[in-house]
Amino acid sequence: MTDSAKPTLLVVDGHSLAYRAFYALPVDNFSTKDGQHTNGVYGFLSMLVNLIKAEKPTHLAVAFDTSRQSFRTREYAEYKANRSETPAEFKGQIPILQECLAAMSIPVLQQEDIEADDILATLATQGQEQGFHVLVCSGDRDTIQLVNDDITLLYPNVQGVSQLKRYDPAAVVEKYGLPPHQYPEIAALVGETSDNLPGVPKVGEKTAVKWLTQYGSLEALIDNADKITGVVGGNLREHLDDVKRNRSLNRLVRDVELPLGPADLSVKPIDAQAVRDIFARLEFRTLLPRVFEAAGLDGAAGTTQSTAATPAMPTPAEPSASDLAAWLGAVDGETGVTVMIEGGLPRRVGFATRESAVEATWSAEVAEAIGGWFSSSAPKVFNDAKSQIKALRRAGVEVAGLAFDTTIAGWLIRPSFPDKTLADLVDRYLGEKLPESDPTQLVPETEGATPGQVSWFALRVADALRTELPARVASVLTDIELPTLVTLADMELAGVAVSHDKLARLSAELGARADAIAQTAFAAIGREVNLGSPKQLQEVLFDELQLPKTRKTKTGYSTDAAVLADLQESHPHPFLDLLLQHREATKLRQIIESLDTAIAADGRIRTTYVQTGSQTGRLSSTDPNLQNIPIRTDESARIRAAFEVGEGYETLLTADYSQIEMRIMAHLSGDPGLIEAFNSGEDTHRYVGARVFGVDPQDVTPTMRTKVKAMSYGLVYGLSAFGLSKQLRIEQAEAKQLMTEYFARFGAVRDYLRASVEQARIDGFTETIFGRRRPFPDLSSPNRVLRENAERAALNAPIQGSAADIMKIALFHIHDELRAAELQSRVLLQIHDELVVEVAPGEWGAVEAIVRARMADAAELSVPLDVQIGRGAEWNEAGH
Repeated sequence: MTDSAKPTLLVVDGHSLAYRAFYALPVDNFSTKDGQHTNGVYGFLSMLVNLIKAEKPTHLAVAFDTSRQSFRTREYAEYKANRSETPAEFKGQIPILQECLAAMSIPVLQQEDIEADDILATLATQGQEQGFHVLVCSGDRDTIQLVNDDITLLYPNVQGVSQLKRYDPAAVVEKYGLPPHQYPEIAALVGETSDNLPGVPKVGEKTAVKWLTQYGSLEALIDNADKITGVVGGNLREHLDDVKRNRSLNRLVRDVELPLGPADLSVKPIDAQAVRDIFARLEFRTLLPRVFEAAGLDGAAGTTQSTAATPAMPTPAEPSASDLAAWLGAVDGETGVTVMIEGGLPRRVGFATRESAVEATWSAEVAEAIGGWFSSSAPKVFNDAKSQIKALRRAGVEVAGLAFDTTIAGWLIRPSFPDKTLADLVDRYLGEKLPESDPTQLVPETEGATPGQVSWFALRVADALRTELPARVASVLTDIELPTLVTLADMELAGVAVSHDKLARLSAELGARADAIAQTAFAAIGREVNLGSPKQLQEVLFDELQLPKTRKTKTGYSTDAAVLADLQESHPHPFLDLLLQHREATKLRQIIESLDTAIAADGRIRTTYVQTGSQTGRLSSTDPNLQNIPIRTDESARIRAAFEVGEGYETLLTADYSQIEMRIMAHLSGDPGLIEAFNSGEDTHRYVGARVFGVDPQDVTPTMRTKVKAMSYGLVYGLSAFGLSKQLRIEQAEAKQLMTEYFARFGAVRDYLRASVEQARIDGFTETIFGRRRPFPDLSSPNRVLRENAERAALNAPIQGSAADIMKIALFHIHDELRAAELQSRVLLQIHDELVVEVAPGEWGAVEAIVRARMADAAELSVPLDVQIGRGAEWNEAGH
């Protein structure tokens, strides 16, 4: 039979290739809306599809390991023992991959006590004997020994699995200097790091090849080991047992009893509907037509049955300003809107319906013609609306009628891994590619989508997202997030006045303090070191001072602040204490310098609030980050004192909720004791402490109160007895007893926390009071660490998320009511659970009343929302 007439058997190492695909593709870009990571599955299937198209196998199978245990680990317990624990994000992907292969009618083979390589070796050997041309695809170098005239190895390169190197006998000889069957002999001498098989010291690949060439085989080399001279000869003789063991372990088994042989592995038609179903679940939209095409079906068959043909992207018209206004006025329904920004101002604008698009270069004439439409209630769909609304407002155009923001909606569906760009959303929800020009090319080869076309894509993505949004989550978008977005745009435009002089003085003081601490630290060890160098600190701490080694990292032992704080507590040392002081001073100075750099010419800082920056719904800020300003320290007070009332305003007002998360827990749990504690008007922690410790409220000591406060807040975050003992510096037995006594008095809290996790395990997600969802797929993970982390997060998510929702509702209601009352006062900041308002002269009474009322009625709970108000010329003075 000629080579061209031979059938082709392709056998693939499933674990090896999936693992390489996992590391080749960014994990954050491949996950489902439920949080299931899929990068390993996607990368493997992409490689397999390309392989099938290129090689056109007539017979195909994928082999997997069943575990890390095999006959080899019984022979040598340290075999592969050096391999780190499988990444949490990879776990669970192999069963999903096997489910995909089953839908594609590709046989999967695995066997207890046997490694996937042995299955590949057996099938390859049988295939050769039965007249197949065999392709072995594996990332394990042990499979090089299988290569011969009928068996070719396809080996992935360092970039992952997208490119495969072909190894026939000639390629192996060119690479290693010996024929394929002798590669294991090289490995036996050199050792195999990935398998934890030590080789002969100081013997590298060149030496091994020279010896094997000289003596012809490993067996002959061993027989003549006494003739090898020098240090390496002595090392060889000393490590002959290791060499023999290595050769025994790296020899692949070629006669495994398998349920299927090569003839049983003929390529079969895929189960098209099963592939559609699982790919829809995994959100593999663009991969679906490629699989159908590789299977010999029409690529378009990869779309779901309900999906219409992809509409043609419109070519936008460019009407005059008056015709543009007329076009917008004639739209019945939603309009997609895109504002291209340059220098903070609009440069081009584009609009679209589902059938057509228009666009224009921004000008005073265009602004006058369509400004009224922007400020009207006509429903508008944006992608990432906030920056565009700000640009329009800088140009004097108000925006109303915000109906949808695709970025915010996509985040609400997938809060763990939000899609970062419209292109991501188009790929995920439309299965299409948004035309984008390459920003690295001076003259791009392809033109990107124009503003009108971007608007058309955004409108269509919005349609797709609406079908994915549960009703309650959709109400979070329209009733909470979109009004908050508009409010944040105003806050970012306003900024907050900050004193450069105050920050500069504090920075100089911290710099001098850091220098003085450093000199004292150097004196403690008798020499100067770079206190910012982990390597030099490792030498001082663990070699010179002989302190206990911390957590192992890739570069030695951890020297991060939290680890060193624990080390100082368990093994105090003057140098360690000084190092921590130096780090704190340096960190504070860096925060101050980032704030100082951000002060604009008008003396105000304008941060950018990130709505999609957390999974719970809490806001974060960037450029600069105002959330990282420390609290309750002398330095933090001085940093806040630099935030001042601006020119033309009278004072700052600060407002925050008292114990909001505890109040939410009382409401959600319905615990009568905790509800009574908040409704009584007494100090809540004293009230709870009295019941936990069985004393009168006036007899609750400060220590008792501290313990109960830590206990109460710890419950919200799934704090264990061990964590509580560490936080309070008490024995674990005492911490456990404290928890027992707490739950004995407040049993409904315990019942609620347990029930919320169990419900989340059933639903796959938690919900806030208002319907915001956070998926928790790891609640069903077989990995204990992943599962327990998910359980702790699931305890907290409804409470912290509800607190975030309440703060946002209060925020935009205050903002809207200040504007409706035509007051000049304005909200400037939302930091953690605190609002900062800049109050205009004569408006304090009206502003305070609005803030108190809107914060108090932001949610209907079974306990009151207590609001604390402060007043002052600067932020610290206004604190309370």
